[in-house]
Amino acid sequence: MKQFLLLFFIITTIASCKAQLPPGKYTSTNKKAISAFESAIKLYQSNQLEKAKEELAKAIQKDPVFIEPHLLLADILQEQRQLQKSIDEYIKGIEINPRFNLNNFFNLAQLEIKVGKYAEAKQDYERFLTKASMNPDSKDIAEMQLKNCIFAIEAKKHPVQFEPKNMGEGINSIYSEYFPAVTADDQTFLFTRNNRTEQIATQEDFMVSKKVNGIWQKAFLLPGAGINTPGNEGAPSLSVDGQVLFFTVCQDNAGSFGPARKGYGGCDIFYTQKVGDAWSKPYNLGPVVNTSFRETQPSFSSDGKSLYFVSNRPGGMGEHDIYVSTLKDDGSWGAPVNLGSKVNSKGNEQSVFIHPDGKTLYFSTDGRVGMGGADIYVVRKNDKGEWGAPVNLGYPLNTYGDENSLLVGASGDIAYFASDREGGIGGLDLYQFDLYKEARPDLITYFKGRVYDAKTKAPLGAHFELIDLATGKSMIVSDANAGNGEFLVTLPVDKDYALNVTQPGYLFYSENFALKELTDKTKPFLMDVPMQPIDTGSFIELKNVFFETAKFDLKPESKAELNKLVAFLNQNKTMRGELSGHTDNVGDKKMNLTLSLNRAKTVYDYLIANGIDAKRLTYKGYGDTRPKVKNDTDINRAMNRRTEFKVIGK
Repeated sequence: MKQFLLLFFIITTIASCKAQLPPGKYTSTNKKAISAFESAIKLYQSNQLEKAKEELAKAIQKDPVFIEPHLLLADILQEQRQLQKSIDEYIKGIEINPRFNLNNFFNLAQLEIKVGKYAEAKQDYERFLTKASMNPDSKDIAEMQLKNCIFAIEAKKHPVQFEPKNMGEGINSIYSEYFPAVTADDQTFLFTRNNRTEQIATQEDFMVSKKVNGIWQKAFLLPGAGINTPGNEGAPSLSVDGQVLFFTVCQDNAGSFGPARKGYGGCDIFYTQKVGDAWSKPYNLGPVVNTSFRETQPSFSSDGKSLYFVSNRPGGMGEHDIYVSTLKDDGSWGAPVNLGSKVNSKGNEQSVFIHPDGKTLYFSTDGRVGMGGADIYVVRKNDKGEWGAPVNLGYPLNTYGDENSLLVGASGDIAYFASDREGGIGGLDLYQFDLYKEARPDLITYFKGRVYDAKTKAPLGAHFELIDLATGKSMIVSDANAGNGEFLVTLPVDKDYALNVTQPGYLFYSENFALKELTDKTKPFLMDVPMQPIDTGSFIELKNVFFETAKFDLKPESKAELNKLVAFLNQNKTMRGELSGHTDNVGDKKMNLTLSLNRAKTVYDYLIANGIDAKRLTYKGYGDTRPKVKNDTDINRAMNRRTEFKVIGK
């Protein structure tokens, strides 16, 4: 709307020059000045701007207090992006007669705020708003921009820490780089590059860089058939494990989405999955997410369940809103939900990014009080799933220009953005900076490794599920790379988790992460996952089955794991198994044997109570007779206190 009004004021400048005067009259009676001005009007209308400026200079020379040439010259200079010179001409015209046309104060203020002259813009918006009657849209804009001026003046008094560093020639080039994405382990960096030429104004492709010894290596085209095309690919969102890529494709001038790509609207969201080191053919997310309007700028949540994106579909709060679609149990996407008025505004929301903590959202908007253009905000979701109030990230991270494309790394302390600031390598360059503490997301860590067949060592594309032990709720779902078995699962550090890894034909893998009391919350968990093929004699340790100390009463957090065991036995209906209890060597051996037997029986009883045929199960207590490791430390003794499930028949 702001752009429309600026254009409107430029087009009507000539008419407004006469609006305060009798028909056919100007603010000058000098015939030569009037002749030069009218010549300039014709040249302006035919887009001969430089010649029009020459005629306007003649008119002003003949009559320095002739207002109309100053105003038309101001508009031409604005079109040519010579904003300070345009400001100077508006000021000259206003100084000659401040009441000639109060719209000039609006035009002047709009320019002043664009160059960061907030005090001057504030004064001119206030003078414009004294006008008795005005266009309602321009009145709304002036009132909003006045609030922006007041905010900006105060924000500049309290700057936030912001020292961006160019990411170097490994990432940046003579072209423009923007829309960054990075994996949770900070080892793979993906971004968009505009490989423009003299013949082609825009040629967007995805580039990828790998980090070696802390240095980003020279970026290369993302491999995979059908991803980078002669058309434009943009706004990538990489899953935290680097295995799934969502991106935007828009129609070209011929109305096509490119080779073998079906689209539903002006811009659609596509996705591709990594198999080994290559990427699959991209697929359209389909008509539930994509519409006949524009769906762009996806951001995929680390729990593997939610996709945030921007759309101008009907029914929103403003011109572009942020929506979220949730993945259903059958693998299809649910109907997108508008994030509501706490996040979306009457303006344009853009550049949405959901951090891997799952609750901190960064986005850009021109619809909230800020520094005058599009500013970057952060908003947080509480435990009830409700969004709080967006917070402006402050000056100088936000300026009088348009800021967007912010990406915050999984660690939360490093952020990335695109800028064309002085000292860059090309057009837009990618920069990184330390994000100040108050703007950071919650801490997370990650679990990384490779899943494979324990006997053949062959990689497996197993399924991962991370469960909140306190609630039994599934928090994160993911899959290992089917080609090489690699995986990466994020772990928000404010909870304790059960990890369950499954693959058809194999026993499930059990692990737990007690992160509430974690001392070093920045250290990742690096370990491989060997999967045991289902065979007689194979066994799994139920690492998420917990008992009260020296008792055989199950703790509530054990239910998540035991329910997985129930599901596993229901999937393998002919399997028979033994449940075994084990203790350390502390205390009376006979008591330990009885305790281990009772614990095994407790699990046995739970399975039977949940529908498993008792004929398929046995239970036994081994006390301290089968230790995993020596009972020589507290850590080792804790490892020996365990419950196992062994296959005794298929």
